[in-house]
Amino acid sequence: MKPQRGAALLLAMLTVALVATLASAALWQQWRSAEVESAERRRLQASWILVGALDWARLILREDARANQNTGAADHLGEPWATPLEEARLSSFLAADKNNSAEELMPAFLSGEMIDLQSRLNFRNLVRTIGAGAQAKAEVSAADVATFTRLFSLLNLPAAELTVATANLLKTTQQAMSDPQPSESPLLPQRFAQLRWLGLSAHTLTVLQPHVTVLPERSLLNLNTASAEALSASIPGLDLALAQQVVTSRATTPFTDLKSAIARIPGATDKTVTSQTHDVRSRFFEVRARLRLDDTLIEERSMVQRNGMSTQVRWRERVAAS
Repeated sequence: MKPQRGAALLLAMLTVALVATLASAALWQQWRSAEVESAERRRLQASWILVGALDWARLILREDARANQNTGAADHLGEPWATPLEEARLSSFLAADKNNSAEELMPAFLSGEMIDLQSRLNFRNLVRTIGAGAQAKAEVSAADVATFTRLFSLLNLPAAELTVATANLLKTTQQAMSDPQPSESPLLPQRFAQLRWLGLSAHTLTVLQPHVTVLPERSLLNLNTASAEALSASIPGLDLALAQQVVTSRATTPFTDLKSAIARIPGATDKTVTSQTHDVRSRFFEVRARLRLDDTLIEERSMVQRNGMSTQVRWRERVAAS
């Protein structure tokens, strides 16, 4: 009887161990499914919030365009679109469902800002296209090369890099116009970081970033939003100290048109400040939205092009939040 009792006890212990193992596996699968579902729900919630933030920014730009049409006002840094949104809990300015309390809302915090991309010099301006169709050809813009040469000098950057990047930009622009097949020339950059393709170093890009951008078409520099360095580089004879004074002056009294800008910028003339190089209004903006969900940070950047009352998103990208 004792051997039988021992075998029965061993069988019972094995059965308990098997049941415990199966129960643990089932609990782990249930926990994993809940975590996956929670992560997916957070991802979708974050995506919708960021889409809403972008739509909100587009609405602000549309209303600004409407006000500009009615008053003839210029774009400047004193307008609502230029005011950064400090981090705020969504429940503080979004209406909560009447069936939910503030404690039941997702603990999400949103912040962001809009940047006038025409406050920066457009690197694509270095090469211009003349003509159309089969007769179109690309050539280096001497005036813009002179502007960027002055900027590189102001920032103590190597002029040799500018020369190489300009040559590569011309080469890839010509290649894109005449032959869609792969070639040895770099790809035409669409974002600022892609200027590395043209031969600019990481250090040069870091120093240039506040003053240079890449836009899909030739653009004008907004005198109301440009940095002192960009102003000094784009207006011959305007040194950096005078440009700083212009930045200080326009903070209280923005330029209303090019005529008023010429009258107030030291040394400016109708030959150095023209409608082919400068403006007091902008069409391209970068929207930056930053979302914090507990310990998770998500940052998204988008380029918005404004044409009259219409706003179009040219690109969107997620970036590593710092």
